[in-house]
Amino acid sequence: MRTLSTPSPALICPPSSQAFINGKASSTSSSSVTGETVAMVHAPPITCLPRPHVRPAARMQKEQAPIDILPDQAFLQIFSHLPTNQLCRCARVCCRWYNLTWDPRLWRTIRLTGDTVHVDRALRVLTRRLCQDTPNVCLMLETVIVSGCRRLTDRGLHTIAQCCPELRRLEVSGCHNISNEAVFNIVSRCPNLEYLDVSGCYNVTCISLTREASVKLSTLHGKQISIRYLDMTDCFVLEDEGLHTIAAHCTQLTHLYLRRCVRITDEGLRYLVIYCTSVKELSVSDCRFVSDFGLREIAKLESRLRYLSIAHCGRITDVGIRYVAKYCSKMRYLNARGCEGITDHGLEYLAKNCAKLKSLDIGKCPLVSDAGLEFLALNCFNLKRLSLKSCESITGRGLQIVAANCFDLQMMNVQDCDISVEALRFVKRHCKRCVIEHTNPAFF
Repeated sequence: MRTLSTPSPALICPPSSQAFINGKASSTSSSSVTGETVAMVHAPPITCLPRPHVRPAARMQKEQAPIDILPDQAFLQIFSHLPTNQLCRCARVCCRWYNLTWDPRLWRTIRLTGDTVHVDRALRVLTRRLCQDTPNVCLMLETVIVSGCRRLTDRGLHTIAQCCPELRRLEVSGCHNISNEAVFNIVSRCPNLEYLDVSGCYNVTCISLTREASVKLSTLHGKQISIRYLDMTDCFVLEDEGLHTIAAHCTQLTHLYLRRCVRITDEGLRYLVIYCTSVKELSVSDCRFVSDFGLREIAKLESRLRYLSIAHCGRITDVGIRYVAKYCSKMRYLNARGCEGITDHGLEYLAKNCAKLKSLDIGKCPLVSDAGLEFLALNCFNLKRLSLKSCESITGRGLQIVAANCFDLQMMNVQDCDISVEALRFVKRHCKRCVIEHTNPAFF
């Protein structure tokens, strides 16, 4: 049972507002810059304190408030949909809400957003409160989402690492001030971490255990990290050596996104495939040094690979597509937009070997023509999404062949293609659920 003197954090306290501390009004403007959201520790709601002079009529009116009729379970259901800052505001309403908002079932996730949030301080205050029943350890917290909080620093991540050993999911995308050291500390102290999003964190170059953790753990498990989902999009300084380290430590990876990691080469992909044999989804979009040799390595994932994005990898040609199509026959999604070396021959091999393909993007591939679409239509009957944006050689004939065979088509992008209104209407008649994205003003 929580005592009424237990402090609770209010994460949303505008500088100009009044906060009640020990029953007295106090301005928060002295502890914050203008417009900044701060984390405070405040006393329980003033309604929880004894009030000897409360009039009976006022008390009766309060007891009859319609919202008070709701049972606790209903309140918990409502509170479960609130973000962290709003949940903390609800804790200040009354004594009953205060006790309900700190129910452990509501604190499996912390979600903070915005550039003005003082994230390090907020995390420190929250974890301190959540650790009250189990000193120094927050056993219920499993997910922390602080994406876009640019004020997050290594201090905030160190707080999470020290207090949240049961953490399973961490999203810090767009937090530019965190470094390798903080990420290493997280993965070393949170052995159950499975989902990690560090996209846009420019200073992160690797994912590994700290030296201390490697020494303490046994030889069998000392180099293993349980991460399965890793997003390192826009981590521009990631190189092959860093990818090698990631692959060696995160052998259970199933989802890996390396979009715009421009220093990655075919050698890095070779390391990846050696250690991470269970990868199902892989994106190396805009990695300009990845070539057909890299796709040859990726093809070693064989039927396990279901999703592959190689958009704007200018060194990829039909040769690389043949490797992937031959060995990854269960692939469902392929994004090859901007791979100008792909022709109808590569599309033919892809269609005949990956018949279960559901989504294909070959936009800005000028060498793909109606002949390639015909192979696609006669083999990939389950196709649901097709993007042909800026394919100069595509005509209405190719679209009609696709529409006549792929009845389940749900999206088709033919923007910047010379397609007649009649062809677009033909597609709409045969694929009634298909949304057509086009630039023909005569078709609507």
